[in-house]
Amino acid sequence: MSGTARRLFYAFSLLVLTFGAAAYAALEGMAEIHEALHSVRRQETAVRTTLSLATSVRDLYAHQAHTVILGNASHLPLYDSAYHRAMERLEAVQAQATTSEERAQVETMRRTTMELDRLFREALVPAVLREDHATAAREHARALELVDVIQESADTLASHYERAIGKFEEHASTVQHASFQWTVAILAAAALLAAGVGLYIGRSVARPVSLLEAGAARIAAGDLMTRIALDRPDEFGRLAQQFNRMTAALREHQERLVQSERLAGIGRLAAGVAHEINNPLGVILGYVRLLQRKAEGALADDLRIIEEETLRCRDIVEGMLDLSRPLQVPGETLELRELVEEVVSRQRESAQLSAASLTVEGEARVAGHPQRLRQVVTNLVKNAMEAAGPSGQVTVAIHAHEDEVALSFRDSGPGLSPEAQKRMFEPFFTTKPHGTGLGLAVSQAIAQAHGGRIQPRNLPGRGAEFTLHLPRSTP
Repeated sequence: MSGTARRLFYAFSLLVLTFGAAAYAALEGMAEIHEALHSVRRQETAVRTTLSLATSVRDLYAHQAHTVILGNASHLPLYDSAYHRAMERLEAVQAQATTSEERAQVETMRRTTMELDRLFREALVPAVLREDHATAAREHARALELVDVIQESADTLASHYERAIGKFEEHASTVQHASFQWTVAILAAAALLAAGVGLYIGRSVARPVSLLEAGAARIAAGDLMTRIALDRPDEFGRLAQQFNRMTAALREHQERLVQSERLAGIGRLAAGVAHEINNPLGVILGYVRLLQRKAEGALADDLRIIEEETLRCRDIVEGMLDLSRPLQVPGETLELRELVEEVVSRQRESAQLSAASLTVEGEARVAGHPQRLRQVVTNLVKNAMEAAGPSGQVTVAIHAHEDEVALSFRDSGPGLSPEAQKRMFEPFFTTKPHGTGLGLAVSQAIAQAHGGRIQPRNLPGRGAEFTLHLPRSTP
């Protein structure tokens, strides 16, 4: 998962765990309360069973008393039924006894009940039937004592169960109160955590999205200088970086499109007027050169100036035609070092270069149009020498990389002004008193036709560097 997705997952997981803890505390308390209530119901059932046992024993004694009072055995069937009921309830009480104390009381009641039955059947009934009133009275007193023992054990056992009921009820109340407190505390913490998660989402998700939205709106409004300052090590930061790269690419594409439209307009203009202008210029040059043969003194100087300006006009027209002509790049392989040295030699011979020192370093091969690449190298060499001045230094360095060749022209001149760097390749822009402003524009067009480009930059300290990037020729 990405950084933001992982953090959101952890945040929501913590929130879910908090609510889960609250639910667990509530369910655990409910389970304990349910168990306590179940125990209470069990103890209440045991109390009722114990009290019903005591009632059965009293019924049993009542039938014994009626036998003594009536002096016959007429109540024996009723006594037998009461005895069976008492034994059944005694078994129920015994089944509900769980502690040693409870089992001891139940055992006392069982033993005493059986002794009471044996006393009744073996001593009291025979004495009644013999009309032995003294023995009957004595055994009846003993039976009453045994009934008191059973009643006391039943009361003790019932009190024990009632105390247990009180403890279970108190425990249930305590658990209920604690569960309520824990649940409220955890839910309060969950609410605070939810607020924190909401703030976190607002800062880590909503704010970057709003910044991206605002940036997209500015681009839609035409502001291609838009840059989103979102330095984050997650997908939003990477998206902002891609967004900034996109705006830079759009800005560059727009600049190229404007440049292309400008060159296309110049090309259409040049194609329309070049023939009409070249013919008069040729006639002017012909007459000027004819007059120069006969002219002397000041007139000869004036004719020379006319010739220079006419040639300058023709160079401008040729430069405009170069911008308008589509360039077909042949696949001819060229040695760049030989090309540079040839250009420098020719420029030196024609005295078109200044006295600046020039050195050539490195070598590489490229595929391209010899005449057009020679034109580019000529422009760049000439510009570097003029910028360096008579006592300056120019270095032409050739570097062969994996997929391209870089041909750098470094001079020791004053460097490039900000305006020159911005408008360097605009047609008719020049910083020279007698420049046409077409040399670098034509050179850039030729470089782009070869799949390359020209990149200018200022060197640290002093000087400038123009680097011609061209695709490397495969051997």
